[in-house]
Amino acid sequence: MAACEKRRAAAPPVAAAARELDSEAEFLLQAGVSAMVREALLKVLEARPEEPVAFLADYFEKLELSGAGGEAGAEPPGLPQRLARALWYVRLAHHSHRPAFSSNVALAYECLSGGGRRRRAGLDGRLFSELLRRVCRPGPAPAEAVSALLRKVQCREHEAVPLDVFRYGVLSCAVLREFAAKAGALYDALGGGGPADKRLCQAVLRALEEALADGDLPPPARYLAAGAKLGPDGLALAMERALRERKLSAAMSREEFLRKAAALFVAKVKAVE
Repeated sequence: MAACEKRRAAAPPVAAAARELDSEAEFLLQAGVSAMVREALLKVLEARPEEPVAFLADYFEKLELSGAGGEAGAEPPGLPQRLARALWYVRLAHHSHRPAFSSNVALAYECLSGGGRRRRAGLDGRLFSELLRRVCRPGPAPAEAVSALLRKVQCREHEAVPLDVFRYGVLSCAVLREFAAKAGALYDALGGGGPADKRLCQAVLRALEEALADGDLPPPARYLAAGAKLGPDGLALAMERALRERKLSAAMSREEFLRKAAALFVAKVKAVE
């Protein structure tokens, strides 16, 4: 008898707890938290960042900034905030992850194209050029290479920028950063921490030029194929040829090597018409 009374006394708290859980789940659903967290996790899977926790913190911070302008008729975030958010979008995924990269570039385009009370919707060349500069700098690419690339892919200040041109420009700048970083790593390997032999540097630069010379592929595929051609085997062959004829030669500075390597890349980028 006493045991039955104890069971009956315990039942109401269990039922109350179940109702509380239901109300908590309902609250999360109504507030949109479940969908928000699911979207954030999908972004993590797409981008696969090295530091997922920092990535999520940055994601929710940008989401909060963008929410201020989300109400109908409200003025969107200011120019610095929109540029920062667009830059964050284009850096979410590596350009080799084609679907994720294209999706994020489209989000960056929408972010910069939003209008307001003082501004019509649409992306102009001035804002596009500013984003491209931020994609490139700071970074390993020499300033002259960045300037030469921007002259090829940017639009006039007051010219409307379509999405395909926007995607091409962002991709070109992103690949230039990576190309320059790889060129710097190659120079460091050649020099062993010091100045590299000029003859070896010239052999590697020829290998770089050959890697970018595949004209049968569209530009993005050509950029990615170049990385495969710059594997250890291809570089080893180029260095072996140089060492067979090697004589005492002057050193090539890291700055000169990066400048020449980046110039090879920029020369292969097709200018936007």
